[in-house]
Amino acid sequence: MQLTTTPTGARPTATFWMSHAWLGTHVEPGVALVVADGRIAGIRTGVDAPPPGATVLRGLTVPGLANTHSHAFHRALRSTVQVGSGTFWTWRELMYQVASRLTPDTYYDLARAVYAEMALAGITAVGEFHYLHHAPGGAPYTNPNAMGEALIAAAGAAGIRITLLDTAYLAAGFGQRAGQYREPDQHQLRFSDTTADAWAERASLLKGSDHALIGAAVHSVRAVPAGQLATVAKWAEERQAPLHVHLSEQTAENDACQAAHGCSPTRLLADHGVLGPRTTGIHNTHLSSEDIALLGVSATGTCMCPTTERDLADGIGPAVALQRAGSPLSLGSDSHAVIDLFEEARAMELNERLRTRTRGHWTAAALLRAATVDGHAALGRSDAGTLEPGALADFTTVALDSVRTAGPVPRLAAEAVVFAASAADVRHTVVAGRHIVRDGQHTLVEDVPAALASAIAVLHG
Repeated sequence: MQLTTTPTGARPTATFWMSHAWLGTHVEPGVALVVADGRIAGIRTGVDAPPPGATVLRGLTVPGLANTHSHAFHRALRSTVQVGSGTFWTWRELMYQVASRLTPDTYYDLARAVYAEMALAGITAVGEFHYLHHAPGGAPYTNPNAMGEALIAAAGAAGIRITLLDTAYLAAGFGQRAGQYREPDQHQLRFSDTTADAWAERASLLKGSDHALIGAAVHSVRAVPAGQLATVAKWAEERQAPLHVHLSEQTAENDACQAAHGCSPTRLLADHGVLGPRTTGIHNTHLSSEDIALLGVSATGTCMCPTTERDLADGIGPAVALQRAGSPLSLGSDSHAVIDLFEEARAMELNERLRTRTRGHWTAAALLRAATVDGHAALGRSDAGTLEPGALADFTTVALDSVRTAGPVPRLAAEAVVFAASAADVRHTVVAGRHIVRDGQHTLVEDVPAALASAIAVLHG
């Protein structure tokens, strides 16, 4: 029996007994975990039976999953965008139609349901890439951050943590001449603060909380003029906040950037001070060897979103080469074609197998790391994603007796979960020591499917 503690001085508030726990390198049977003040205060291994009064978690308990990249309102597109064919750009037109119907109240209702769906999938923190700032037509709300605050409140109501990545989105794309950018179209007016300085002024009014951090994002090099990129980077630097950016998701973006600036989007971001260890590039799909080297040497992260990238036919990014170059990997569900971080994790490996026709690029342990500790770090939470004293008491338990996971010996539970489990196998989700999902049921949102159906129906009405 081993006891590991941290001298927090706080009184224990809860004890959880885990039949099996993932401790970063291996599956450990019989683990008792003590929570105090929302953090892990102690861990005991070799505990064969639940201590008196402990909450029992049967299955494999892993650190809470981090959904590094989300657009909550895209959840309303599920199935609608599966009709017929099309491209990323035709998909975008349908997305704009849904965006045009959202208000702070309807966005709160939708996001609360979406974040509850995430909790049911074992996700304890989300990075919300938020650019839907203003009313249709671009007029600010009386509260200029009404939409962002609705998202923060929705995450709180659903019981998960959020990093609100307030996004600068100022232009419709590159213009005909070098240095020229097109004005936002009618759909994009509500995204734009007109200038990076105006964006920074509004974003500075946002306040974090116990469950919410405030970060920044550059929507893309086509949506923020090159001369204004440094303003966004400086805002994040001054606050030591995470900074995210959609990067080289489409070859059309690369071609347009090359024509406008004579360089790749990655080089443009590097030249304007956007890259660095607090920055995460979303997708990083169509990169040159020089781009990969720039991201690696700057320790800029990479968030892969395989279910969205395949849904939109975007392509398979060079995740192996990026990681080898020094870019930490994380995972996101992005457009929410599905919300399942286990599917994102294994898809990264399986996509690479299809691309290279070889197996074994990442172990289950490495994929779990991308889904947990490195994902949380990308969201500004270096104290999350592990089951060890001092870490946030955020964890999730996956059944080992479902039709997908039954059979493997316990020491292979991580492989069973990563390569076979689905979000439907999540039995418990705990955030700050609080039971948010218990026995597969959300404890704060009574009927998550009904909440989703109601919120989405309003937008398609």
